[in-house]
Amino acid sequence: MKIAFVYDTAFPWVTGGAQRRIYEIGTRLAKRGHDVHVYSLGYWMQSDEYRNQEVIEYNGITYHSVGEAKDLYNDDSTRSIKEALYFSRKLLSKVDFNDFDIVDCQNFPYFSCYSSKIKTMRTKAKLVITLHEVWNDYWYEYMGRKGFFGKMIEKGMFRLTDNFICVSKLTRDNLITNRVPDNVKIIANGVNISEITYLDPSDNFSDVLYAGRLIPEKHVDLLIKAMSKVTETHPYARCFIVGEGPSRIKLEQLVNSHQLDKNITFMDFLDNQEDLYRLMKSSSVFVLPSEREGFGIVLIEANACGLPVITMNNPMNAAKDLITSDNGCVINNNADNLAKIINYYIEEGLNRDMRNSCRQYAKNFDWDYITTITENYY
Repeated sequence: MKIAFVYDTAFPWVTGGAQRRIYEIGTRLAKRGHDVHVYSLGYWMQSDEYRNQEVIEYNGITYHSVGEAKDLYNDDSTRSIKEALYFSRKLLSKVDFNDFDIVDCQNFPYFSCYSSKIKTMRTKAKLVITLHEVWNDYWYEYMGRKGFFGKMIEKGMFRLTDNFICVSKLTRDNLITNRVPDNVKIIANGVNISEITYLDPSDNFSDVLYAGRLIPEKHVDLLIKAMSKVTETHPYARCFIVGEGPSRIKLEQLVNSHQLDKNITFMDFLDNQEDLYRLMKSSSVFVLPSEREGFGIVLIEANACGLPVITMNNPMNAAKDLITSDNGCVINNNADNLAKIINYYIEEGLNRDMRNSCRQYAKNFDWDYITTITENYY
């Protein structure tokens, strides 16, 4: 099959769950003999290796730049509508899907789904939309009154095709409150079990680890507030916050205001994914305090490293559905609760059974298996 993935950013030049999913599935499909392409903005063109190259080959995937890279976020940390509109316009003018069998468009940033629909009309290509989240009324919380337009655009997207992949049960359930398509399937995100298994732990030990974008809805501020309580009992507790994003300066200021600069260390996104896995293997607990997650790949990655995960009982947090009594816990959304559970993991430590049960659970999400399900769906 000739397969196109459509998303405005591309891994590894921009990191995130959707980008990683496309890369992991795409590279495996390419190894199985499929012709795989990614249509994106040219973030790789900012690197020395691929500077000014609109089309590149990378690990079996052909990447096509439809336009120059743009800022993804506004000053208030919301996603840029200008960037989304720019990407969708460029798709209309620069993409030809005539000889493709599958066009898999990620639902964010929405306008590109409409462009993909137009570009697949009167072609043999089957349009698939992969839903990472469905926001429904959350649009109003995210954008205020302007959220009405976001909600209408999202609702219209549900009419563009009958073929939907949902990365979680929560996303599927939110989809069918709007419409029940003919061909909808839950296909989760995954993890590289073979890549992780033989890695040694990092020499850089932490009690608590967070890795992800630093944006308001990730609620890393809650983790910092919890750590201020943890250090009352464990004054030498260490927390690593790995990631980048528009909230970083405010979060660093919060750390300083709580006098936690000796306990909490910020790290940029690591150049090598293996380095993150080593950090996970040398930590006691992973905290995912998000208000909303379409899935939460990092949760499964932490489990694959033998690391239990604490996440929040928020209605739009699909990660909570991945937690069992064997791989972590789901708690109410406040700093006191979070501090109490962090203290438990610090004091009790991780026994071999807990680490093994986390690893065993993660095996259900191996990318090789996820790719086979996706290939069969196409």
